[in-house]
Amino acid sequence: MKKIQNIIASVIFAVIGALIALFVYTNYIEKPKIVTITEPARDTQYVSLPSAPQGLDLTIAAENSVKGVVHIQTQVQQRSYSSGNPLFDFFFGDPHRQQEPRMQQASGSGVIISSDGYIVTNNHVIERADNIRITLNNHDEYDALLIGRDPSTDIALLKIEADNLPTIPWGNSDNLKLGEWVLAVGNPFNLTSTVTAGIVSAKARSIRIISDQLPIESFIQTDAAVNPGNSGGALVNTRSELVGINTAIASRTGSYSGYSFAVPTSIVRKVVEDLKEFGEVQRAILGVTIRNMNAELAETLKMKKVEGVYVETTPDDGAAQEAGIKPGDVILSINKVNVNTISELQEQISRYRPGDKVNVIVKRSNKEKLLTATLRNIKGNTEIVKNNLTLLGAELEAVDQNLKDNLNIQNGLVVNKLEKGKLKDAGIREGYIITHVNKRAVNSIPDIQEILNVSRGGILIEGKYKNGEDAYYVFSLD
Repeated sequence: MKKIQNIIASVIFAVIGALIALFVYTNYIEKPKIVTITEPARDTQYVSLPSAPQGLDLTIAAENSVKGVVHIQTQVQQRSYSSGNPLFDFFFGDPHRQQEPRMQQASGSGVIISSDGYIVTNNHVIERADNIRITLNNHDEYDALLIGRDPSTDIALLKIEADNLPTIPWGNSDNLKLGEWVLAVGNPFNLTSTVTAGIVSAKARSIRIISDQLPIESFIQTDAAVNPGNSGGALVNTRSELVGINTAIASRTGSYSGYSFAVPTSIVRKVVEDLKEFGEVQRAILGVTIRNMNAELAETLKMKKVEGVYVETTPDDGAAQEAGIKPGDVILSINKVNVNTISELQEQISRYRPGDKVNVIVKRSNKEKLLTATLRNIKGNTEIVKNNLTLLGAELEAVDQNLKDNLNIQNGLVVNKLEKGKLKDAGIREGYIITHVNKRAVNSIPDIQEILNVSRGGILIEGKYKNGEDAYYVFSLD
């Protein structure tokens, strides 16, 4: 009897040990981030990796590009709860008692686009991150500041305080051809400075992975091997030029299975320019609901071939309706660039800002018609959307971890430079660390933007100076 009890006890402790190990692995072990698309199970398929044609030298492009790609490590603060009994908490938890916060780590890649420290990556790499740490190819490390992000394209812009950094020059993704060789550079599985090669398999591909209200998907599809950790890394051509930001894979296992997707630089550059100039993306809207053409619809419209994008409706007071575009029209081109899918049309419109005029060729009753549309913003007018951050009149930067430890703070932004604005008028001095705005913790410029955008009247700023002095300031946005 005692022997049976010992066996049962051993089994119970073994199960508990396994569950605890699984819990620790799931919550604490570093897990790289990448968007994956899960496909239904099918018969086994074998992927044939391409071999470079004789005479094609990829070594120069690889060597030049790897220096401009960084390793990004993020920390997200999570809170857990405890009843005071670890074994009880493991199985049941206690929603009434709060423990000290714990940090969950993840990683990805980024691309240096300017020698003064601007880095582009995917939004999903840094989303909800409390701390962003950058490691360069030469192993130098920096804390990064999030300048802005755009969920609709899955692009984010970071900044580190450094000079004379190696960069990857912009290339023109429009010039990419099917079958052209490209390199994917990143940090898969935390294996830094990894280069893989493949060809462009397709362009303007929509894979329906972006869940934003106004998603823009026009991916470059390649067969260059991309794995978790490659997200935010560089897709470069054989001339060492940046043509895309590696973003997603299609996989049944979570690892590379033959398909990878990158946001083209035609979209990335515009997002980056907007984030640097305005702090947020200036999204242009044509004002149509559309669907892809097919043979059946083309036959109904008595068209000789399948082409363009079909217009289902034109909402009132939209740019399309004002330009004379009507339901039943087929949009053939935007500014002389042919569009034959929804993703191609979205990519072309995404290049412009509210107030820009575009020439639209539509087919109506089998006759082509040239129309001019003045694009609008999401609010229905042609104004550039401005944010309240400019009113502060300050240049902000990330707080390095040593300073956080010395001041015993978890988050914050340093006021690096003051100009005429609300902060200077309120009495804030350079070197002040903003930790909270209206009682909400801030760790990035978008954090402050979001708070200011929904605030009315008085603004409460809380923080510390580097000597440990606590300071509070109040001002009005009016």
